[in-house]
Amino acid sequence: MLKQRVITALVLLPIVLGALFFLGRSGFAWVAGVFFLIAGWEWSALMGRLATPTRLLWVASLAVLMALAEWATPSWLYTLLPLWWLLALALVVTYPRTAGKWARLPIMALMGWLLLVPSWAAVVHIQSSGALGLAGPWALLFILVWVWAADTGAYFAGRAFGRRKLAPAVSPGKTLEGLFGGVALALAVAALVPFVVPVSGALPLMLVVAALTVLASVLGDLFESMVKRQRGVKDSGTILPGHGGMLDRIDSVTAALPVALAGLSWFGLPGGL
Repeated sequence: MLKQRVITALVLLPIVLGALFFLGRSGFAWVAGVFFLIAGWEWSALMGRLATPTRLLWVASLAVLMALAEWATPSWLYTLLPLWWLLALALVVTYPRTAGKWARLPIMALMGWLLLVPSWAAVVHIQSSGALGLAGPWALLFILVWVWAADTGAYFAGRAFGRRKLAPAVSPGKTLEGLFGGVALALAVAALVPFVVPVSGALPLMLVVAALTVLASVLGDLFESMVKRQRGVKDSGTILPGHGGMLDRIDSVTAALPVALAGLSWFGLPGGL
């Protein structure tokens, strides 16, 4: 398993970094779009027992909405769309009691659009426009480092101190102590980087955005875990040997990046819409 994970990472890393640093907005949007459409295909399987033509039709609708998001959607809408994660939070907190209300094809189709379209648009916008005084690729990496630091901090804090379950019905392995440790490490990274790299914007406001982003990343992970648990599957797919599905790899990003972009806008920081 470890060997498969390493090989997969070594194959993906140059593709991702090459697209991030050497492609313009259109090229990067296409590459990122492929990853998100693969995740969309996996989501279509989680929607229920659908025939292949129906799944393909939904993925096609996702592609159309992504194109509209790039060319026709007003930018202000992306400062509001992340608020749907408040509803997602309510669904996670009340699972499985309320599962019957959302585990239906029309609702799942809508949730898939809300999950993937804003996150793809946020990734593309930050990579091309930059944020916090950083050039696009570096800005996107900086924000992603918040999420990765939170994952790392949560893992070690959870193993060392984890006692109280965060969401036992959804993801029994996650603890409140892990959450606190992850947020603490992410905020430490966000606070220290400006002393090494010139970053624009008031530090207290940036830390608020970082905290919101990290909390959203945890919610994105829990949300996908909830859907997989409802459908009785461990992974969203098998396309990435040793890692599971594409959706499994970007579940945190689906919530974190739209919230980060909206947060930059809400607090008037460089890079907002």
